[in-house]
Amino acid sequence: METCSVARIFGLWHPWNLCSLLLRVLRKLLGLPPSLMKKSLERKHIHPAHLEIEVGKLPELPQDVLMDIFALLEIPDLMRASSICSSWRSIHTSLCSLGLYKRPQTPCLFYTSKSAGESVAFLYSLAEKRSYKLTLPEPPIRTRYVIGSSNGWLVTADERSEMHLLNPITCEQIALPSVITIEHVTPIFNEAGALCMYHYSPHTAEYFNDEPRSLALATLRNYLHNKAFVFYDASAGGHIVALIHSPYWQLSFARLGDNKWTWLPPHSDFQDCIYKDGLLYAVTLKGKIYAFDLRGPMVTTELILDMVEYCSNKYIVQAPCGDLLQIWRTREGSEDAGPPSYVINTTNIKIYKVDTRAKKLVGINSLDDHVFLLGHNQTLCLSAQEYLQLKANCVYFTDDDEIYLYGCKDNHRDIGIFDLANSTCEELVSPQLWSNWPTPVWITPSLTRL
Repeated sequence: METCSVARIFGLWHPWNLCSLLLRVLRKLLGLPPSLMKKSLERKHIHPAHLEIEVGKLPELPQDVLMDIFALLEIPDLMRASSICSSWRSIHTSLCSLGLYKRPQTPCLFYTSKSAGESVAFLYSLAEKRSYKLTLPEPPIRTRYVIGSSNGWLVTADERSEMHLLNPITCEQIALPSVITIEHVTPIFNEAGALCMYHYSPHTAEYFNDEPRSLALATLRNYLHNKAFVFYDASAGGHIVALIHSPYWQLSFARLGDNKWTWLPPHSDFQDCIYKDGLLYAVTLKGKIYAFDLRGPMVTTELILDMVEYCSNKYIVQAPCGDLLQIWRTREGSEDAGPPSYVINTTNIKIYKVDTRAKKLVGINSLDDHVFLLGHNQTLCLSAQEYLQLKANCVYFTDDDEIYLYGCKDNHRDIGIFDLANSTCEELVSPQLWSNWPTPVWITPSLTRL
């Protein structure tokens, strides 16, 4: 951990903080609510604020007990604990290297701040209502476009329009197949044989609508990249990256280790994807859902839902019960106010269950104790009973309109919480903490290495 920013994310430690951490993990291990833990201490005439532990006199617990305790911690607490002493750091290392750390993490908002530097980013924790600072590897995060977030990994496009996976917690970074292997892009070399521009062809499998154009290396990402996802394919024991890209929001995919992208023609207008039971499901702007079976030597495609109904944005997610859900998000913009005052605001969100047998959508009025997270991330559906800090029957949203991906760098961002019970929005944080560039995105922190 010393080689990247993780050890610096969580700051210096103090005995009082250590005491607070131990009380918190002991309560989790015993399954006690906070009120009952407090009463237990008071019966012993111990006030939590007066309980102090010296770092040099840590309680010696068996390693298996400490492993159980550490496995219950969210990543910030785990990193704090691992910084206390060498034996605790060893337990942290064992948990991660053996793949035993699988505690579900509360999502955070990933963002940058112009004043913090080009390579610095932050995670705003929804669990703790505070931000953590991260220093990330080259190229500088503020020079990249953030085009996706899945399972703890960001997908970024650099100043050559090349894509990388980046884990902001571990600082692991993986290059994806070159952009020149995408169907619509070919390289242009100068007389010295160096790549100098890209040839971009805006076609689909069925028609050519515009003339091809030559684009600068950094300019291609303004035209090509839309939204990317990282999925684990259990059947193949590896990861798949799906990319929604222009022209016309088409789909390509690549497995980690591939040297090229595979195009999935002829369909277009895709908005969102999930990977379920070996199939890649993708929803279009019209609400159609296609299922792509990527497991065989030839990709097969099935139309799961055929419909035509437009709204600003559509998302697809799997509910905990296994059902597919569609989410429709309506937004309104200040059309007569040019940049930098142009803003887009979420005005309504509707939820539908996909009835695959009847081939139709069924409206849902309430999420009950569930929560959605929408934006330029893989759409998430979480239980508010498991993530107690999240508000039930609400949708946490960030910007994912393409005008914010490529431009409008100084404009106000559409980020907040939509309450489905009364169709109202509230600010996530006021005043807003983040710079508007690159676009803030939800991420679920992970220590997993690929």
